Amino acid sequence: MKKGFKFLLDVIEVYTPMAAFIVLFTVFMLGIFFRYFLAPLTWTLELSLVCFIWTALLGGLYAKRTDSHVKFTLIYDMVSPKKQLWMRLFGNGLLLTAFGMAFYPSLNYVLFMGFKKSNVLKIPMDVAFAPYVVFMAFMIGRLIHDLYKDLNLLFRERIPK
Repeated sequence: MKKGFKFLLDVIEVYTPMAAFIVLFTVFMLGIFFRYFLAPLTWTLELSLVCFIWTALLGGLYAKRTDSHVKFTLIYDMVSPKKQLWMRLFGNGLLLTAFGMAFYPSLNYVLFMGFKKSNVLKIPMDVAFAPYVVFMAFMIGRLIHDLYKDLNLLFRERIPK
């Protein structure tokens, strides 16, 4: 069960963004080649933009998993571990609140956009924007997990003062 779940996470957070980036780069280079040496192609920009959305959002999930997002920790690094814990609880609580409040309206909007299709490739916009809903759902889950770990630390007093 655990191996299957990890594989599913890898498909969503590693392999899908990697494939989207490969398509993005290939199509981007193809568009440049055709623009300068033959007749410009209209579909390359559209596909590049959709692939960029998929790459950025799903790749961001992997960065959250590995805790490798860029952080500005000048003040955070100067305070005690107990204050760091409170800062993490406050920050993750704010993010969870924001993502939680925005999830349902975002889901409704993405589903609503299913009627619209892209101009050239006729890609349904709900497919193009679907990674945003996945991103929000996974971020909510990871924030809940981070809050659980920090609250567990707080209530068990396993951090130095």
